Amino acid sequence: MNWDFPINPDVIWHGYVLPWGVQLLMALLVFLIGRLLAKALTRMAAAAMTKAKLDPILSEFLTTVAGSALTLLVIVLALSQLGLDTTSLVALVGAAGLAVGLALKDSLSHFAAGTMLILFRPFKVGDYVEVDGVAGSVSRITIFSTRLTTPDNRVVTVPNGNVFGNTMTNYSEEKLRRIDLVIGIGYSSDLRLAKQLLIDLLEQHPNVLKEPVHTVAVAELADSSVNFVVRPWVQASDYWPTRFELLETIKLRFDESGIEIPFPQMTIHSNSDD
Repeated sequence: MNWDFPINPDVIWHGYVLPWGVQLLMALLVFLIGRLLAKALTRMAAAAMTKAKLDPILSEFLTTVAGSALTLLVIVLALSQLGLDTTSLVALVGAAGLAVGLALKDSLSHFAAGTMLILFRPFKVGDYVEVDGVAGSVSRITIFSTRLTTPDNRVVTVPNGNVFGNTMTNYSEEKLRRIDLVIGIGYSSDLRLAKQLLIDLLEQHPNVLKEPVHTVAVAELADSSVNFVVRPWVQASDYWPTRFELLETIKLRFDESGIEIPFPQMTIHSNSDD
């Protein structure tokens, strides 16, 4: 039996090669032109965000996401020119995106919190803050985490979800900061002299501001001491050095003037039957 089939070059050319060649050429053109347009749109978006003074971290991230999305769209359009069913591809990409989203749920929550931090700016690099039980200077803010450097030079990385989801304190937001001290003296010490010494000490210290006016007042008649509140205002950057200097100087000045700083005592009375 003869199984040979006549091969007609015209049928092969016009029926298969030419149509597929045209489709392939169209797909390549769509891909190349689409890529050029995607890059141009991405550059325009980046320029617009830069002009709007959007945070560089967020701007870079959004530019990358936009570029990837446009590239994916171009690929889908190019494949459709080849006659492929892109509906299944889009559904597959959507399902994969959903699966990745569920797997990265915590990371996405940190990303969302990081976006909110960058947009609303409750603090900036260099600020001294307390977040999630950690206090330190902000050294870096990324889209997923915030890095703090503590006073003892430890570097702590806090996930942005923890930062945005908890109470945060920014000690550098305001230029001025008040030092709150409680100074106790003995009941036998001269109260007026102690108060005047505290006032003089504040007025003589170079870091203590004239305005707002500082406060020196008797706040409590405690069990073992008469307690003064001492509340001077300083520049935020001078807070810790001034606090340390004031405590040391108060102790030395009180010692020189015979003002007693008491410590808690307990007197035990015993009744014994002879």
